[in-house]
Amino acid sequence: MTKALVVVTAGLSRPSSTRLLADRLAAATRQHAGELTTDVRVIELRELANEIAQNMVTGFPGPRLREAVDAVTAADGLIAVTPVFTGSYSGLFKSFFDVIDKDALAGTPVLVAATGGTARHSLVLEHAMRPLFAYLRTVVVPTAVYAASEDWGAGGDEALAGRIDRAARELAALVEARPGHSAAEETVVPFEQQLAALAAAKE
Repeated sequence: MTKALVVVTAGLSRPSSTRLLADRLAAATRQHAGELTTDVRVIELRELANEIAQNMVTGFPGPRLREAVDAVTAADGLIAVTPVFTGSYSGLFKSFFDVIDKDALAGTPVLVAATGGTARHSLVLEHAMRPLFAYLRTVVVPTAVYAASEDWGAGGDEALAGRIDRAARELAALVEARPGHSAAEETVVPFEQQLAALAAAKE
């Protein structure tokens, strides 16, 4: 069975540490998917910035934005990664999820992650990103991943790799346990089944 994993990254530079973290999370999730075939699509929000801004003003998405929204809402699992700006997720990141109908992601497993210059901003995962995706009624995996500048060096990369691996294992378990999903007919995995999948992933 093929599952669709969509990665949303809000990095603005190229190359971007936000995109690098997103790619590592996606690769680790595919690795933990086992025999499950996982199609991965990466959505770079910097390429959709103009259409996102136009949609905020007009209420009508352009063709590329519409395609990106359709991919996200049809995904079996989602990885959402943002740089930290002024102590929270970026405006581009928030604006993209404002475009999506508040009920369209209900029940979708989501791994949240962020990058920043200092570890002091790591709480953005808890005070900003989890509440956003809780409002959208997604299923956010227990382990969120934050990567500060020092995490990319030789001293911190091992700890970062451990967080990536744990979060990816949790997401893969939820994606695998989720029944076939489509935007037209949504299936929410029972809470007991989600807990069982996460318990199995930690064994």
